[in-house]
Amino acid sequence: MTAGLPAPVTSGTRQTPLGPVGAAVHQHITWLQRGYLDDRSDAVGALARLRRGIGRPAGETADLWGLIGTEPLHELYERRELTEGALQQAEEAAHAAVTLWSLHQQSHHAARMHRRPGLELGAAVRRLAPGAEIDEPTRKRFVRAGAAATPVVLAGRLRELVLLLRREAIALDYGLLADQLQTWQSPGGTQSVRRSWGRSYLAAPRPASDSGSATAGRNAPGDSDGTQDPDMTTPEDHTP
Repeated sequence: MTAGLPAPVTSGTRQTPLGPVGAAVHQHITWLQRGYLDDRSDAVGALARLRRGIGRPAGETADLWGLIGTEPLHELYERRELTEGALQQAEEAAHAAVTLWSLHQQSHHAARMHRRPGLELGAAVRRLAPGAEIDEPTRKRFVRAGAAATPVVLAGRLRELVLLLRREAIALDYGLLADQLQTWQSPGGTQSVRRSWGRSYLAAPRPASDSGSATAGRNAPGDSDGTQDPDMTTPEDHTP
């Protein structure tokens, strides 16, 4: 293992091994999610507390210490398998992914909003549109998230998309998202993640007709890879 935490960037639902950040997030969310669906009081309380951390820097909210599930990453740091800089990036990525999931899972007491393997962000957002046409307001929210300049701003903008996904009960692969949020902070990583999100957005299969299409794409098993390579940022969308 290197000290830079390389994270896979993929699209759709193609399963690839998770990096250290994604694996830690997947393990932690799976445990919390099981407890929430079982109506376990500690898990229900943890989700309520986690939601207060959305859009804030990792470690800033003392009430969330020990709730993010970064212990495996700190063990790597103690063994000197992670640098200080890599650990900070990992903490930011894990914090954003876990807190966003806590919002996504809210009020869903019988369905898992984290699925592994599951939809990448772009594929999930594309399924918010009930038919073959692209929903322009949702697309602009998606592009605005892709244009974020910092991880904290990105998390805040992803919150808008997560609320829409929650409403339609469309799940995400939060382990994959965590790895991508870590990659976002690495040199050249932002463009790689944007490209992957854009490809999965365009590659997401659409229902053949509008009949029953509101649920046709929810928690679907997979997506094919796209062949186009859009840059998610456009001049009109570079707004703070």
